[in-house]
Amino acid sequence: MENRTDKNSYTILFAVGMVLVVGALLAFAAESLKPKITENKRLEIQQNILYAMGVNENDESSVNFVPTDKVASEFSKYIKEQLVIQIENGKASALNRQEYMAANNGIEPYLIDIKKEESKASNPSYTRKLPLFIGEKDGETFYIIPMRGKGLWDAIWGYVALDKNLIVYGVFFDHKGETPGLGANINQRFFMDDFKGEKIMDGNTFEGIAIAKGNNDPTNQTKDDYEIDALAGATITGNGITAMIKKDLNMYIPYLTTLTN
Repeated sequence: MENRTDKNSYTILFAVGMVLVVGALLAFAAESLKPKITENKRLEIQQNILYAMGVNENDESSVNFVPTDKVASEFSKYIKEQLVIQIENGKASALNRQEYMAANNGIEPYLIDIKKEESKASNPSYTRKLPLFIGEKDGETFYIIPMRGKGLWDAIWGYVALDKNLIVYGVFFDHKGETPGLGANINQRFFMDDFKGEKIMDGNTFEGIAIAKGNNDPTNQTKDDYEIDALAGATITGNGITAMIKKDLNMYIPYLTTLTN
């Protein structure tokens, strides 16, 4: 008598059943974990913003964020305002946190998806929303700007904190899939710390900061050359950071100059 489990139809039905069961379990797990994933993302964004303006627990050489159990209170303490900038016909306007949340179902400005905003802005009729965070530390005011770009393999992103003179106070960079030991080092202290004190403006002209191979100032002591020494073996990642800084910071200049002039 033929064993029914030897038939191809049985194998196919069994495989389909397993796919459905596993798929259902994965969907259930994803849905169950969604609130936790969302919360972790929120805390990570707050940590990154604070890190850029120097609110962290760094030791001499390593990167140490504000712990997750403290970050919400530290964010409220140091970030005094969240603005959403819009540039139309060369003129800048801003919504404050309360205005933006009232018009967007209570979503905080720091949760604006930069990637989606960039995609929407490909439509000429769409006015891009640019989140800007105003922090205060040790009696000084800082403007923290989010950035997003493309590295060698995938997305790179970061935050830059500027002082009232639009000089870099601090940065944070990260990546999705850059090469370990090379481009992945953009989130290491020896690279990020070199940005401190760098100028982005030449008078009233925006210059940005270039990641430069063959830089004549490899220890980055000169802060008005608009250059940072490149990471070894990471030319394309460095070019991506250069492009990201020039592209994203430049959008904020029309508004920032109204605050600093």
